[in-house]
Amino acid sequence: MPSAKSSSGRMPVLFIGHGSPMNIIQDNSYTRSLSALAATLPRPSSILVVSAHWLTQGTWVTDAAKPRQIYDFYGFPDELYAVRYEPAGAPDEARRLSAEATKARVSLDEGQWGLDHAAWAVLCHMFPAADVPVWEMSLDTTLPAAQHVEIARSLAGLRERGVLIIGSGNIVHNLRLIDFRDDAAPFPWAVEADEWIRARIASRDLAALAAYDSAGTSVRKAVPTNDHYLPMLYSLGLADKGELLTFTHEGIQNGSISMRCFRIG
Repeated sequence: MPSAKSSSGRMPVLFIGHGSPMNIIQDNSYTRSLSALAATLPRPSSILVVSAHWLTQGTWVTDAAKPRQIYDFYGFPDELYAVRYEPAGAPDEARRLSAEATKARVSLDEGQWGLDHAAWAVLCHMFPAADVPVWEMSLDTTLPAAQHVEIARSLAGLRERGVLIIGSGNIVHNLRLIDFRDDAAPFPWAVEADEWIRARIASRDLAALAAYDSAGTSVRKAVPTNDHYLPMLYSLGLADKGELLTFTHEGIQNGSISMRCFRIG
């Protein structure tokens, strides 16, 4: 049971590379790292997941008391569709954030969405009892990357209220070039891009990370669309100056998907 105390009195912030849905049912170094990470966390009052799989116009949060589980993947083994992860939602937190977010309009989805696998595929390893309320935030596809950082900063107060914020995506994510073999070697361009992004995360260079599309061929190949990349900017945008950042897992699955994860605080 996660129980470690936060020395600052605030919840940490996480970025989790969630990768293939197959990780839901696999026991590997990545899934074991999620369980190990959870054991070091203070117990959250709720968990807000900024999801790579909920793309919208405008920024939305789920407000259902019992959000539905979404199986937003196709053609995988039946075993994945039998996995149940059904925590409570956090409608009071959602309504409070919507009322307080003056710099970035945050709307309530009125039960229209739920928990997609960017949330539950990760949390089934971290909080397997599903006993912590979970809600989601969408990504506004109409905004430039730098504006997502500003939205992230407007969420800072949630940390003080015990909310664990998780950006869930992948910093290198090119499904067009994926190698489906479990033992696939990482593509050189994926390794180069992962290292370029890692170095700028470590130095908190948000300006360079937001301008990723001018970073060269490898990074452009690594981020052909920014849906999986943007959740990382949310996590890093919530870091205070000088706050400890730790990489909790690294590696590349299927040749073209970075599973890099980090913790702030």
